[in-house]
Amino acid sequence: MINDILKGLKNQEHKYIAQAISIVENNSSLNKNLLLNLKTSSMESIKIGITGPPGAGKSSITNQLIKKYRFEDKSVCALLVDPSSPFTKGAVLGDRIRMRDFYNDSKVFIRSIASRGSKGGLAENIDYISDIVEFSGFDVIIYETVGVGQVELDVVDSVDTTIVVLVPESGDDIQVMKAGLIEIADIYVINKYDRKDSDKLFLTLTNMLQLADKDKWIPKIVKTVAINDIGIDSLKDELAIHRKHLIKSNKGLDKYNDRFIKKIKHRLISDFENSFWNKKRYEFLNSEIEKDINDRLDIDSIINKIKSI
Repeated sequence: MINDILKGLKNQEHKYIAQAISIVENNSSLNKNLLLNLKTSSMESIKIGITGPPGAGKSSITNQLIKKYRFEDKSVCALLVDPSSPFTKGAVLGDRIRMRDFYNDSKVFIRSIASRGSKGGLAENIDYISDIVEFSGFDVIIYETVGVGQVELDVVDSVDTTIVVLVPESGDDIQVMKAGLIEIADIYVINKYDRKDSDKLFLTLTNMLQLADKDKWIPKIVKTVAINDIGIDSLKDELAIHRKHLIKSNKGLDKYNDRFIKKIKHRLISDFENSFWNKKRYEFLNSEIEKDINDRLDIDSIINKIKSI
């Protein structure tokens, strides 16, 4: 079965890409075997993260970028991280009506992924899913994160370039988000620039960037009206400029190494947890939970007892 999936991935067949992602998402028995066979450098695909507050137009920008890359005959995968359903744990916004333009395009793969409670906006296994997509040979991988009203910092770990999308109404929140925005964004997009106070937000961001370290990459600001395809070409140009910067400065390799270490740590934690929780430890923990609250051992005592079993 794994061989069939791997062959399908190499042929960029959507059926097998979806199947492989489901194996990783559900942590099925085939998970480890599949991941062991995914030989990829994790540096070949262009990885773009798009984040920002709800209603900023992240999906419109994703949609337009896919069109631009397809015009250059590049294959594109969009990983759209959605809130999880409290009932099924699946992605609430699983059907992306706005992405129907690519329904019959074999070079575009779009997948809604449930965040499953991930605090940073990205699904827990997103890097493994990215490995699947890169193994399939996609030129561009776009991560669109959950809009939870704050900037999702963990997007930086999984991508090469982070786009923070804001709208003119975001101006009042800039002071609150200032530190996080400076740290996370490689490119700012002020979307819906045809609205009131757009220039005011542009000036605020420009002044804020005066605090940036001049020896490092200074984030660019791009003005867009994504729904009308205004400014998207400029955004794409800035993405290319940042990629060249990563290659020239060797920061791209640093990002790859950081992702590699993160995956090792994640695997170690997962393997340890799976091997640690045996039947006796579960039984002891459950027996404590069944007691009256006042009769239970304290947390440290419970942990020490569990370790000794």
